[in-house]
Amino acid sequence: MQANIFAHRGASKYAPENTMASFSLAHQQGADGIETDVHLTKDHIPVLMHDERVNRTTNSSGYIKDYTFEQLRQLDAGAWFSPEFAGSRILSLEECLEWTQDKSLYLNIELKNNKIDYKHLETIVYDKLSRYHLLHRTILSTFNPISVKRLKHLNQNIGVALLTSKRSRNLVSAAKDLGANAIHIKYRLLDHLLVDQSHQENMAIRAYTVNRPRQMLRALSIGCDGVFADVPEMAVHYRDQFQNHSRK
Repeated sequence: MQANIFAHRGASKYAPENTMASFSLAHQQGADGIETDVHLTKDHIPVLMHDERVNRTTNSSGYIKDYTFEQLRQLDAGAWFSPEFAGSRILSLEECLEWTQDKSLYLNIELKNNKIDYKHLETIVYDKLSRYHLLHRTILSTFNPISVKRLKHLNQNIGVALLTSKRSRNLVSAAKDLGANAIHIKYRLLDHLLVDQSHQENMAIRAYTVNRPRQMLRALSIGCDGVFADVPEMAVHYRDQFQNHSRK
């Protein structure tokens, strides 16, 4: 089965992360899916940004939870990356879903609730995915184990991944007990044993963030089900090269 390439915050090596420019470029480069991050605003609108605060990727400061959506829309989310992208705006989840609808793309939506446990975030995101008929091609991921449980209570059949950057002897069984059907793990923790254990439990395993050719080829060779890359074009190239070689 072909491993999927997810563009990490879009093609974030080439365009400002989690912006429409980054997503559009990832689509052009042949990514199988888009990975993005969701927080809630003061008025409970899900928006796409990695950090809890706007400091790093906009021309302002402060926590997302303290802004209304309209206030966030006034910020520049592109000039920090390059003058070429000045004027890029923070996106709502709904804008992303609308853009995705007519494209053959998977979505990985990371719920950023491990530091701030936004009330009803799971339900709000789930309802929007349902409204846009995108549940069947979306994976919801989180570092928050309690959030994994909440997601499974919403729907037993949706894709739910437990995110981790820590080594754990019982990771696969712990993730399964929570209700996850996938594990998303930091690349340096990826190994044959973990992949085999995951597949024995019918759980997908994907690695982040994989940007070097050697890392991509190793992840593919040990059976990883997908990788998250800032450079989707490169990842697609090496995935296709690996598959062509495997067929010979």
